[in-house]
Amino acid sequence: MSRPPLEVADLIRAAGEAFIEGNRHWMRWKHVKVLRAIARCRTAALGGHLDECTRCGHRAISFNSCRNRHCPKCQIAARERWIAARQRELLPTRYLHVVFTLPSRLAPLVLQNKKILYDLLFRTSAETLLEVARDPRHLGAEIGFFSVLHTWSQKLKIHPHVHCVVPAGGLSPDHTVLKKVFRGKFVDALEQAFQNGQLNFQADLKLLAQPKIFTAWLRPLFHQDWVVYLKRPFGGPQYVLQYLGRYTHRVAISNHRLVSFVDGQVTLRWRDSADHNKQKLLPLSVDEFLCRFLLHILPQGFVRIRNFGFLANRRRATLLPLCFQLLGSSQQPQNRTKRLLHQRLFRSLALPQVRWPDEGRRAAYGCRNPTPLSASGHRGSMKALSPIRLLRVPQRGSHLSAWPSDYSRLSASSTIFFILLFRRNELLHAGCQVVHPGARPWPTSTPLLPIIEFP
Repeated sequence: MSRPPLEVADLIRAAGEAFIEGNRHWMRWKHVKVLRAIARCRTAALGGHLDECTRCGHRAISFNSCRNRHCPKCQIAARERWIAARQRELLPTRYLHVVFTLPSRLAPLVLQNKKILYDLLFRTSAETLLEVARDPRHLGAEIGFFSVLHTWSQKLKIHPHVHCVVPAGGLSPDHTVLKKVFRGKFVDALEQAFQNGQLNFQADLKLLAQPKIFTAWLRPLFHQDWVVYLKRPFGGPQYVLQYLGRYTHRVAISNHRLVSFVDGQVTLRWRDSADHNKQKLLPLSVDEFLCRFLLHILPQGFVRIRNFGFLANRRRATLLPLCFQLLGSSQQPQNRTKRLLHQRLFRSLALPQVRWPDEGRRAAYGCRNPTPLSASGHRGSMKALSPIRLLRVPQRGSHLSAWPSDYSRLSASSTIFFILLFRRNELLHAGCQVVHPGARPWPTSTPLLPIIEFP
């Protein structure tokens, strides 16, 4: 896929700081953190690393990514790792795709109680599938599935829904049963959360804090048609892996949907499902676009992909081999995908704990948590560290590169250094320079390492 001409990061760099200053009355630190992480993603502010082609020896400097889960550019690697880990859990059968959606009436309440209502959406949708599947009139069996939370519509408005991927096994294509059970479970759980004092009501929703008004506000939900979408069974395990990639690590908007940014107006492409899925253009001011984008920031630590049934973490090791056995298929070997992937990409390297006391330079070379030194040359608040640190370093061709894992304590104006070990003394790149510091380091058990400074 070609690189898009316009990215969300471009919009934030152009108007992000002005947007933050003009909306501090409602923005929280988590919003500012996401915007600044996306703006710095794959720029010199986060440092970089040296890539080398194993065939022709060509070398290039690549900037590091922010790895924020809301960044449109940082989800590909996470998605591939997740899919690789799920590959050995796919059963040799067809799969169903079920989508549970909350009514738009609940949208204002969701924005003020994201964690509570998103948890309820996960729990009640899972209970609905498990209960209907256990019913002998439908399937009469235990099922296992995973759910992925999405919170956006094509126009970036709040639209909470979960995508559930379920091994096909007899669920009726009639959605009526799922709709009724899901509606009843969610409204009951919402009422219980209100009685337990878990809900927060602000601004226009303050009146809902009164029990009678809240009960009256919930009553129309029982007369509303809740949306539960069920696709017919599709493909086998091989097709499922490709299908999952569309949903597991999506963010609110991809860079490829952005069309133009002219005179403070953003134009994005959206799909109108009410008009035969036609592609249309939606113009928004940059402030409105960023407001809608921030609606979909998840609570800190919130898990947006969850497993249920026989795929639940506590039951998977016991029940999944039984499923393969009953289906007449030998379970794929426990190939320790994560460990093997880690061994291919990384190897351990013992580096000396080097401390530089001159000119307040930061001790970022061998430390996992770099600590600033005072300008006078004293160690200041630096903690006592062991003389040798084991670092995990990417293995790239003829050299090994190592860098501190935590850049958050380095200011944006700090020069980022990378320690490289080479098999041969050779020039890195026309724009790179080998620097041998003149300051004498604190005693170590190994000779001084060269330091490569990237411009």
